[in-house]
Amino acid sequence: MTGTLILVRHGQSEWNLKNLFTGWRNPDLTAQGIEEARATGKALKAKHIVPDLYYTSALRRAQHTLDLMLEEMGIENLTITRNIALNERDYGDLSGLNKDDAREKWGEEQVHVWRRSYDVPPPGGESLKDTATRTLPYYQSEILPQLTVGKTVLVAAHGNSLRALVMAIENLSPEEIIAREIATGEPIIYRIGPDGHLVERVTL
Repeated sequence: MTGTLILVRHGQSEWNLKNLFTGWRNPDLTAQGIEEARATGKALKAKHIVPDLYYTSALRRAQHTLDLMLEEMGIENLTITRNIALNERDYGDLSGLNKDDAREKWGEEQVHVWRRSYDVPPPGGESLKDTATRTLPYYQSEILPQLTVGKTVLVAAHGNSLRALVMAIENLSPEEIIAREIATGEPIIYRIGPDGHLVERVTL
């Protein structure tokens, strides 16, 4: 018996559109983001996927994405678990800044290091490694046990918290995961075996 894990990055947010570092700030979805979330819900419904458990972060854009997906899937009266362990990476002093303005202030190379290195955090913020340090223990203690007994789990979260999960599940190196893009509103689906290891990646 294998479990099914569905990972979905939230739809486009207002700050994605404005090219701002978001992190733990709390903008909502754009009209495009709403459509992305609805399209994902429709796609899952078309494949007759009905999750047993639902997880999201403490941030509005991920919660709204999950709500819209559930609406399209026709799923009501359920328990949603929200936890800051699934929050986006905290960008610290970069939060709320336009990415181009940040490059002008600190330089293209330094901003690139903060954005694309595995273990170098921006001032006052988190690296991807730091994000993994809070996200992975939560996954291993709360979500993985459900998968190993054959449950289907839907997680609506963020680019970097999902990167941390993908890195562990697919056994990727820091270099490989940094290069991995996770698109808004596109589900990543895994089959997880009773031993907790990846059996296969599934495409819709």
